Amino acid sequence: MSSASDEDGAARARALARPRLRAVEIIRVPEKRGGGLVTLLRDSEKVAPHNLEVPAPLDLALAFMDGRHDCPEIARLVRASAASQGGAGAAAIDTATVQRLARDLERAAMLEGPTAMSRRRTLVAAFKAAKVRPASFAGGAYHDDPGALGSFIDDAFERVARRPLRGAVRGLVSPHMDFWRAADGYAAAYAPLRDHFPTDVETIVVLGTCHAGMHSAFAFTKKGFRTPFGVARTDEDFVEGVAVASGVDVFADEYKHQGEHSIEFQVVHLQHVLGKRRKDVRIVPILCGLGRAQARRSDPRDDAEVERVLDAMVNRLARTKALVVAGADLAHVGPRFGDGAALDREERAELAERDGESIRRLMSRDAAGFFDHVTEDLDERRVCGTGPLYTLLRALEAAGATEGELFGYTQNIDPDEGSIVSHASLAFVEG
Repeated sequence: MSSASDEDGAARARALARPRLRAVEIIRVPEKRGGGLVTLLRDSEKVAPHNLEVPAPLDLALAFMDGRHDCPEIARLVRASAASQGGAGAAAIDTATVQRLARDLERAAMLEGPTAMSRRRTLVAAFKAAKVRPASFAGGAYHDDPGALGSFIDDAFERVARRPLRGAVRGLVSPHMDFWRAADGYAAAYAPLRDHFPTDVETIVVLGTCHAGMHSAFAFTKKGFRTPFGVARTDEDFVEGVAVASGVDVFADEYKHQGEHSIEFQVVHLQHVLGKRRKDVRIVPILCGLGRAQARRSDPRDDAEVERVLDAMVNRLARTKALVVAGADLAHVGPRFGDGAALDREERAELAERDGESIRRLMSRDAAGFFDHVTEDLDERRVCGTGPLYTLLRALEAAGATEGELFGYTQNIDPDEGSIVSHASLAFVEG
């Protein structure tokens, strides 16, 4: 009988023979020296404990690490790809160079292999045992001191002009960027909610993007969310009710909540807006990937799993005094995301018009039209909020909300290399 170490070695050899990169973020960031860009691998799932830089032109190999090519093939493809692009330095990339990269990736848990599998098992077990989800990004993406955090949010609210609404807010769209860059976007979304919060709300459904990718269409959790303002408790009856009614395992990807920021950032703002009421209101945290529908860019209504969960959610919302919030950004364009150059002024205006078309479909609550529009250019505009935004529009069927109102649109431009993340702030009020 082979030992555990022998089995581990065999598994590692298989992983390195035809390397397959995990679903990690691949972004281009400024070099610390030299002024150019370097490829950075970042794992939103937190299976890989550290980011990893891959220099050019070796970073071209990442596109071919899909489990279908061995290292000699990848080396040849890199040289051919670099030659077609007129790049220099690729001639030195041989099989041994690609093999070293594969080993580095496997050790860093960036590659599908025994290292990543072991770390994932540990993370899943730890998250399952935890009573609440910790404030994973406090002290980094926002203040960890509740006093400083509250003052920071209030200062942003003061910069937003108050506008009257026709009724209480039943649906909300907010950014999910870090607080430092998107403070005004959050304020544009949450200041109207502060002024028009429904007094009868007992449950807030919080929808978020899963940047780590999911195998399932949705990932629910019953765990409360800890923030500097305390623990936001979950409406466990709501979660369990949807799980049972849908017949879908909505907890298969539950641990993805551990390293995901999109919901955490909304919970912080919701707690601040609720103030003393925060102890009386429950949340329902849901990561939305839409599964095969988004991957294939096919109508989500044709996916039985998506429909079962959404039907169960809508039915539950019809019997619940609720608010639905989507933490969702729009476009991701520029060198950081793989484009050749930053957008110029004319191209930024074109992006604003394209985003505007998506926003108009959101405001009119046209779920099918919105999904079709953002998936038309998903490879170019990279709207990462597709899942939560589509889910929001479907959920609003039961919330009694009318057309949405736009309170802000921002193209957040990176000052170093010009890449853009755009986002919108919208509210849907009851009819």
